[in-house]
Amino acid sequence: MQTPSDRHDYPAHWEADVVLRDGGTARIRPITVHDAERLVHFYEQVSDESKYYRFFAPYPRLSAKDVHRFTHHDFVDRVGLAATVGGEFIATVRYDRTGPEGLPASAPSDEAEVAFLVQDAHQGRGVASALLEHIAAVARERGIRRFAAEVLPANTKMIKVFTDAGYQQKRSFEDGVVRLELDLEPTDRSLAVQRAREQRAEARSVQRLLAPGSVAVIGTGRAPGGVGRSLLDNLRDGGYPGRLYAVNKAFPEEQRELDGVPARRSVRDIAEPVDLAVVAVPAERVPEVVAECGEHGVQGLVVISSGYAESGPEGRERQRELVRQARSYGMRIIGPNTFGIVNTSPEVRLNASLAPEMPRPGRIGLFAQSGAIGIALLSRLDRRGGGVTGVTGVSTFVSSGNRADVSGNDVLQYWYDDPDTDVALMYLETIRNPRKFNRLARRTAAVKPLVVVQGARYGGAPQGHTGRATRLPHATVSALLRQAGVIRVDTITELVDAGLLLARQPLPPGPRVAILGNSESLGLLTYDACLAEGLHPLPPLDLTTAASPEDFHRALTTALADDACDAVVVTVIPAVGESPAGDAALAEALRSAAATAPAKPVLVVHVEMGGIAAALSTAAGTSPGMPRGELPTAVQASPAPAVQAPEDARLIPAYPAAERAVRALAEAVRYAQWRRDAAEPGRVPEYDDIDEKGAAGLIRGLLERDQGLTLGAEETCGLLARYGIQVHRALPAPTPDAAVAAADTLGYPVALKATAPHLRHRADLGGVRLDLADEEQLRRAYTELTELFGPSEALLPVVQGMAPRGVDTVVRTVIDPAAGAVLSFGLAGAASQLLDDTAHRLIPVTDRDAASLVRSIRTAPLLFGWRGSDPVDTPALEELLLRVSRLVDDHPEVVAVTLEPVVVAPRGLSVLGATVRLAPPPARDDLGPRTLPVY
Repeated sequence: MQTPSDRHDYPAHWEADVVLRDGGTARIRPITVHDAERLVHFYEQVSDESKYYRFFAPYPRLSAKDVHRFTHHDFVDRVGLAATVGGEFIATVRYDRTGPEGLPASAPSDEAEVAFLVQDAHQGRGVASALLEHIAAVARERGIRRFAAEVLPANTKMIKVFTDAGYQQKRSFEDGVVRLELDLEPTDRSLAVQRAREQRAEARSVQRLLAPGSVAVIGTGRAPGGVGRSLLDNLRDGGYPGRLYAVNKAFPEEQRELDGVPARRSVRDIAEPVDLAVVAVPAERVPEVVAECGEHGVQGLVVISSGYAESGPEGRERQRELVRQARSYGMRIIGPNTFGIVNTSPEVRLNASLAPEMPRPGRIGLFAQSGAIGIALLSRLDRRGGGVTGVTGVSTFVSSGNRADVSGNDVLQYWYDDPDTDVALMYLETIRNPRKFNRLARRTAAVKPLVVVQGARYGGAPQGHTGRATRLPHATVSALLRQAGVIRVDTITELVDAGLLLARQPLPPGPRVAILGNSESLGLLTYDACLAEGLHPLPPLDLTTAASPEDFHRALTTALADDACDAVVVTVIPAVGESPAGDAALAEALRSAAATAPAKPVLVVHVEMGGIAAALSTAAGTSPGMPRGELPTAVQASPAPAVQAPEDARLIPAYPAAERAVRALAEAVRYAQWRRDAAEPGRVPEYDDIDEKGAAGLIRGLLERDQGLTLGAEETCGLLARYGIQVHRALPAPTPDAAVAAADTLGYPVALKATAPHLRHRADLGGVRLDLADEEQLRRAYTELTELFGPSEALLPVVQGMAPRGVDTVVRTVIDPAAGAVLSFGLAGAASQLLDDTAHRLIPVTDRDAASLVRSIRTAPLLFGWRGSDPVDTPALEELLLRVSRLVDDHPEVVAVTLEPVVVAPRGLSVLGATVRLAPPPARDDLGPRTLPVY
């Protein structure tokens, strides 16, 4: 238990678990008065050279005065942090605030001296870089803006830590010492450096789990059956080439082997290092096992055991303790309550899962929060691959279980640069850190397709799958994921349909689809499905039921050569008297034709033709072995004798329904367009009339008065005006005479509006009177409103000058605790609200984002001259969206903005109503130093 410091209570929020460069973990925490013994022991493990680099002189041991100085901190002007593994120090960092002459300042200074010391055995793991990130965040919290460090020129490792940090810095050399000064304000480069380190470290931590050199299965039963014994059998039967051990404390002392696998009573009894422990013991025994693994130096755990967060509050606390215990030893965990992991690489062949057979190797990565669905997906991919190794099988599979530690974000970091994974499929039930997931998904999708299906979309997620609460509806979250390049599908069938197409088919260059086949009706169904999915189908080509394989080959070759075609869907129905040999001939004809145009995707839709599906799934020259069924299969695209196929032959996926094939193709088209757009993401414009400093001062003054408030009309107009957003003036009209006086001020014609909450923006209820040309009409309208809705005190009427006619729209922003800042746009009115016709983009918005936002709502044609109306000024609307985005991005204290209505006219626009809410900015963990989730 930590105690308060001299000036501040122990800052527990500075504690954090971090992933290091080699994939191991360490805990960073403040140093306290109770750490004297740890500090002395740590210093004894440091080499004389490292001590010399730290103190610039021989310094064999710490004096009692040193120990007191290095363990007594006020957590403001003097701060020390330690990186620990197993409770012992492996590195330290401290800063001391300095005055003008380098002495302790009598008044707070914004500069501090910083110094590091890393145990030699842990140098090169990225410990110092992680400590620098954390001590810099602490310093900024305490008002320090610059670090200064003096380093000996020979201490190149520490100089590199500073120079690689990405902060703005100055460097000088005098008296034989290098002096470095770092500006601690985060920069684009420092954030990029942090995120690059984060990616490498987290990817490495997953790689250590998926490619271990040795595995111990803890909880292996002596008799066949049971979870532990099944895991051991699956590892052995899958061909795992590394060292494998069976561990069970119930083994007799004399037992040294189990079915040819070395058997031990404890991990401690294994003489060699163990990289991965697969734990299958009752939950109450897991802490003992984790301690044994940690002391033996095991790198990671796959915890199959159940009885954790999925079982209720007691299990949730047991899960927290499991994570704390494992991380204290530098280990990462998959699970608990997981079905295991798989790596099909020929060099690894790891089946540490409950899948009874090793999946066929392939190029698809699979992550599932549900173990049962994960195993089912493995089986489905295996069947739909048609037994073709290296094509539609999996590269790696991770069942996250309760996702206590390793999550989908970690696996995305691994897949990002995994050369064995071309397509990533994920079944998610919650997203623990949507902001980070969105960032990682965008980066991953830029290089390889990411397909996601989300279960529990409307609540009811399993107890073990906790996630950060979001106030955004599922449709909004889905739209934001699509903005990040995620291919969002609704079912696991669609997940595999899309994955099958993307695994080896090229991305379509556009939405134009050629349709050909031997059934006019099936061609028309495919044509309709294309239109429904927003594709541009060409008129179907009917080859008639008498079409031969040669006819298909000729038609497909011609379609692929057509510059007006971006993809081809081939439809096939059984011909009377068709034989398996005919299926094989047709499959070969399609394969050879597809090989002539490697840049365009080809799909096959078949009806009750298991033979053609099996033939398409079988390499040329072999006999079909796939039974008839409803599942789509994949085809090895190999050449006919007359056509030379590319060396890396493609797959032609086959689907038993036109709708499924077209839906998968449409997702590929949308993703391909996103990839093209992502190459030119647009820019966030600068506007000369934005007064960022003035807005910051206004916000600061308002929040000093109240820590959370909705601004009044004058304050709202003043803040928005600093960002070039002018709100149409409205004057209160508590009486008819006040209304007339307001109209005289504004000038006729005017509008009279009731602004009571139940009537605000509800023109459909009759609370608005427009185009009032004179005093007589205004007084009559005032009387009508009060007779209809009650006294003026209940109506809160205002008078506003008339704006040019146009299309009424709504612009909103919200700061969601999970997703971050979101900009929303839609048309005003009941129809849009009923249809939920609103589009969303993450802030900051680029000019390309703003243009797509305006055009992405279903009612967008009303803005562009629908039915002969005049098109409105969409450039002015896009500029407004960009200015609102800048306001919220520049000032996170602006937690909500609503502009309603925004009337967009043929020339210009008018903001007729605006509300702004301020509050202290929510924490941004994605901008701080790298940390693992806290439990």
